[in-house]
Amino acid sequence: MQQKEVRFEYDIYDSIQALDKADANLLEQARKNTASAYAPYSEFKVGAAALLANGEMVNGSNQENASTPVGLCAERVLLSAISSLFPDTAIQTMAISFHNMKGASDHPISPCGICRQTILEYQIRLKHPIRLILSGMEGEVYILPDAAQLLPLSFTSNDMK
Repeated sequence: MQQKEVRFEYDIYDSIQALDKADANLLEQARKNTASAYAPYSEFKVGAAALLANGEMVNGSNQENASTPVGLCAERVLLSAISSLFPDTAIQTMAISFHNMKGASDHPISPCGICRQTILEYQIRLKHPIRLILSGMEGEVYILPDAAQLLPLSFTSNDMK
């Protein structure tokens, strides 16, 4: 038998005030983007913002639907917008925040499984790691240097060759 371990490291900041200016601006935009979320069913509003390699910033927010589960998470809305507006442009950093209308929004959350897979696919396609900033509307901030860390043992196009 052989045993392996999967580990990754990420940085934890006490608050948005501890971030450098560029990261703080991107996270602040993601927090603002929660206001454009359409989440009447879950009352869990998620905002995302991405800084692209060309210097552009693109925004997204979750969009629910009465025909659950066909809504879209903020991360996939963001990736769709980037693919449409700036095809073949790498993402440098993506910030994700949330506003829980029924509870606390004071800690980082991580993308769901579908979003993790979609982010990884985008990263692989453009051959560029996507740095993630994760936070709520206040409190701690996590920064991961590579979104692939969130999906160890991932299924990719290489598995279909």
